[in-house]
Amino acid sequence: MAVAASLAAPLLCAAMKTGLVGFSGCGKTTVFNALTGLDAQTGTAATRGRTNLGTVKVPDARVDQLAEIYSPKKKTYAEVTFSDVAGGARGFDRKVLDEMRPMDALVQVVRAFADPAASQPVDPGREIQDLESELVLADLELVETRLNRIRKEKANPREVALLERIHAHLDAGRPLRLLELPADDWALFLSLRFVSQKPLLLVLNVDEAEVAAPVPASVTARAAESQVGVVQLSALVEQDIARMSAGDQKEFVSSLGLSEPAKDRFLHAAYALLDLVSFLTAGPDECRAWPIRRGTTAHKAAGVIHSDIERGFIRAEVIRIEDLLALKSEGRCREVGKMRLEGKEYLVQDGDVVHFRFNV
Repeated sequence: MAVAASLAAPLLCAAMKTGLVGFSGCGKTTVFNALTGLDAQTGTAATRGRTNLGTVKVPDARVDQLAEIYSPKKKTYAEVTFSDVAGGARGFDRKVLDEMRPMDALVQVVRAFADPAASQPVDPGREIQDLESELVLADLELVETRLNRIRKEKANPREVALLERIHAHLDAGRPLRLLELPADDWALFLSLRFVSQKPLLLVLNVDEAEVAAPVPASVTARAAESQVGVVQLSALVEQDIARMSAGDQKEFVSSLGLSEPAKDRFLHAAYALLDLVSFLTAGPDECRAWPIRRGTTAHKAAGVIHSDIERGFIRAEVIRIEDLLALKSEGRCREVGKMRLEGKEYLVQDGDVVHFRFNV
């Protein structure tokens, strides 16, 4: 399950930055290893104060299919960068919260497995609520500081009114992802990088025996209410799967009653949560997938590739991937009317193969 969140600004980078967060004992670093295939040291003592980093390529058969036509020098897939952000027993200090702020999305690893060494019983609902409270309080502190300053400076009345509305929402204990404001209003506060506004994906870390079971109804209900996504996995098992060969992975995953490894399930959920699509570029040098948020204009999509292309944008030449694969060449697509010329305001679609014309 995943729920698309309302976001203040489009994703304008080639790699999505994702922060893994969670309380001690939830298995966060094991989840990090399962998603990245790395072997970061686990355990509270080993991970205290340390952030692990890893990058995963997003599988995209369309890049491979384009490469068969163009025989490029290289293929480049969309990427997700994971930051295994240091956690705490109950609570995050300012340094940890500051590490969350640059992220495009947060992933909360929630313990739902039995652990005799744990100081508290399994209670996913409590962990989800505790993290939400932490994020809300962090943003509330930020807003109060900003409000106190701009009131003294007699700042823009619009900014004051909006901050007071944001403050009231947070003061009621509600994360900012649930506050609907026009994009122009949110744009005033991009520099604050609110943590409770970020899309949130819950990773329910369960025992091996529960890995193919449905997500508990109480968790799905809470996720729907909070507009967050949910993925269920068994981190220890998935960590072992990530270290297997592709062939062994497929066989073992099938034996567990699953259709694909945790990494792929996670990436599907993350794309849905962020409402991401991918446009493609193709040529003899490179065939590549570029992730953007649905609803991004051609002008802004050009800037994902390079700011010069955005600044000097003239037009976008667009071919649907299925037409290019069927006709095998851009020239043939142009001849039969399958290449379109689009302007700045065209909304780029998933599977568009785009060539940007520009002049700087």
